[in-house]
Amino acid sequence: MPLEWGYGRENGPEKWAQCFPEAAGARQSPVDIRHVDLKKLNANRKLEWRYIPENTKAVINPGYGWKVAVDGDGSQLTGGPLEGRYVLEQFHCHWGESNDEGSEHTINGKKFAGEIHLVHWNATKYKSFAEAVKHPDGLAVLGVFLKPGKKHLELDKIVKQLGYVEFRGQSAKILVPLSPASLIPEDSGYYTYQGSLTTPPCSECVIWIVFKEPVEVSQEQLDAFRRLKCYSQQDQRPCDEFQGFVKANFRPTLPLGQRDIKECRQ
Repeated sequence: MPLEWGYGRENGPEKWAQCFPEAAGARQSPVDIRHVDLKKLNANRKLEWRYIPENTKAVINPGYGWKVAVDGDGSQLTGGPLEGRYVLEQFHCHWGESNDEGSEHTINGKKFAGEIHLVHWNATKYKSFAEAVKHPDGLAVLGVFLKPGKKHLELDKIVKQLGYVEFRGQSAKILVPLSPASLIPEDSGYYTYQGSLTTPPCSECVIWIVFKEPVEVSQEQLDAFRRLKCYSQQDQRPCDEFQGFVKANFRPTLPLGQRDIKECRQ
C-alpha cells in the first residue's frame, strides 16, 4: 500500500492540505529564518536537556525516513522559551537528494544537507503525547542542521542499523547506548518560534528551537539515509521520480505571517 502522503509529485507537501486541513494554517513550519526579522529572547533560564542513552530503543522506517523510538523516562528539556518540563518522545531526520538541500528550516534562504528533529512533549501540563499535540504549547522540537564533513560517531550507531530497516514498516533494536545529546551542537545559540509539525497532520502545537550551528556528518552517512525505501517488502516498487527511494523528505518553507522569531545566544 502506498503512503497516503509523501514527498513525490502525486502526494507531496502541496497536496497535504486536501487530506489534512491544518496544513493550510497560519502557523505552519518550517520557515525561513531571516536575520532582519529577529527579536531577542529574554529567557530567565538557560535551555537545558538531559537524556538517558540506554533509553534509545529502536530505529524504524515509517516509509518517509528513519525515526528512533525512545523511552522518555528520565529525559527532560527545560528553560529557554519553555515553561515546565518536556520529555523526549522520538527523533528523526530530513534530507535531500543532494547535499545542497534537505533541511526543512533555512537561514536567510540557505539550505543545509539535512535536519534532525528531537521531538518532546509537555509532561508538566499534559498526561500523554496524544493529549499534548492538541495544544499550542504541547510539543517542543529541537532542530539541528546537518552539513557534510567528518563521520558523526554517535549517529553511526543509527546508520549501522539502517540496512535492517531498508523497507517501510521494518524496525531494528539499537543494541548500544546512544546519547541524543551528542546530536546537539555545542555552544550554539538558537532561534525559537511558534509553529507546527512538518509532517501530516501538521498540527500547530510546536515550540520550535532551531540551533544556529550545524553538526557534521559524513558523505557515507548521508548516502545511507538515501538508500531507505518508502514501500514495504511485500509491495511493488512505486513508479515515482525517486524509484521508491527516500531521496528527499523535507517540506519547503512556509510564510512566517504575523509570528515572531526570537534569537538566543545561550
